[in-house]
Amino acid sequence: MSSFDAFRYDGKRVVVVGGATGIGAAAAQLALDAGAEVVVMDYAKVAMPGVRAIHVNLAERDSIDKAVDECGGRVDALFSCAGVADGTPGIERINFAGHRHLIDRMLKKEMLGRGSAICMISSAAGLGWEKSFAELSELLDTPDFDTAAKWLVEHNKADYFNTKQAVCAYVAREAFPLLQRGIRINAACPGPTDTPLAQANKETWLTFGSDFRDAAGVRPSTPLEQAYSLLFLCSNAAPAITGITLVADAGWLNAGITGTYPPATDIAKLLLGRF
Repeated sequence: MSSFDAFRYDGKRVVVVGGATGIGAAAAQLALDAGAEVVVMDYAKVAMPGVRAIHVNLAERDSIDKAVDECGGRVDALFSCAGVADGTPGIERINFAGHRHLIDRMLKKEMLGRGSAICMISSAAGLGWEKSFAELSELLDTPDFDTAAKWLVEHNKADYFNTKQAVCAYVAREAFPLLQRGIRINAACPGPTDTPLAQANKETWLTFGSDFRDAAGVRPSTPLEQAYSLLFLCSNAAPAITGITLVADAGWLNAGITGTYPPATDIAKLLLGRF
């Protein structure tokens, strides 16, 4: 046994929500390779061998409750990876309210205990959430799935941008109360990644930052490249990290902020609310 074992998942039970495709599937496979018992929850069919598959519809509270009950048992690491793009009915539930309800349900059933960790997936759209935190706090104060979904709809925030802002704010605000229970929570903010969802929206998602990548000589990330960060954040190798959104964008954001790549500066400042 060595200190490097902190990066492994031997003896751990992992749940990946949205693990049928994309970054979630890569995270599930990586967790398997790292020694974990893996449960994949998804609306889509799960074809990965070696995992337990559970159907869930994050747009429906009863479906979430049923999936959590079916899963049962201890959960050492929860990866909340499912997400949809603008134009999808129920986006406010799938991208935020459903994930929060699933976490609350696992906490209530004491499935997430001391030493466990949660990692959610945000987006560049979630950057700069701090400037909207006062309003986002109203959403975070809603007591349950239905009231959260209703708030997002009534405030005209049932969209990709605002649900990802909500994810970042939720992770930041819940970090301390969860830490008091021995649970860590973080989020990842992937840069453009070649996933089925990105391909379905490639004219906007995969062209974003393409000039920067061309100048740097890099390409969009693969799902596996993003999954490595997720697995690290929920591993025993990251005990001091909680409440952050880890930006994994090949350096685009900081190149814009610092002006080392000037074409990104205005967009980076706009996303962060620094104008």
